[in-house]
Amino acid sequence: MKLKETFTYTGIDVEAVYKLITDQAFRLESAENQGSRDIDISVEGAADAATIVIVRTQDSDMPDFVKKLTGNDVKVRQTEVWGEADAAGTRTADVKVSIIGQPAEMVGVASLSRTADGTDFTLEGDVKVSIPFLGKKIEPEVAKAIRGSLREEVEYGMTKL
Repeated sequence: MKLKETFTYTGIDVEAVYKLITDQAFRLESAENQGSRDIDISVEGAADAATIVIVRTQDSDMPDFVKKLTGNDVKVRQTEVWGEADAAGTRTADVKVSIIGQPAEMVGVASLSRTADGTDFTLEGDVKVSIPFLGKKIEPEVAKAIRGSLREEVEYGMTKL
């Protein structure tokens, strides 16, 4: 299932958003703000390029038919590999979000790009749940959870900028 979502950091430039999302303390606060537990975050690099790995446990915000498979909690591993800004100032990252122990993941690309209103954060990817017969029914729920988490992080980030 294709996923595309864009959020705007109004009045904030790309480098300020990049600095925020590569800040280990911010990512920890954001995960805690979303109710995550057992959080482990690593940020390597930062100024020019960075690799961020976040592993956390969170409540399974899924319908009951999915919770029967996952349980009430899920452990999520999110990896972002951010590159240097291009000539236009846009930054991109390869992103992978996996539900540990479950055949569910999202692989895609995130970008930070300058707009007239500030910075757009766009995530485009493919959500795949490899469970025969049920996978296609679960994929929209996984996409919904990813969108919600991203929305909460952007809203929380705006309070910090």
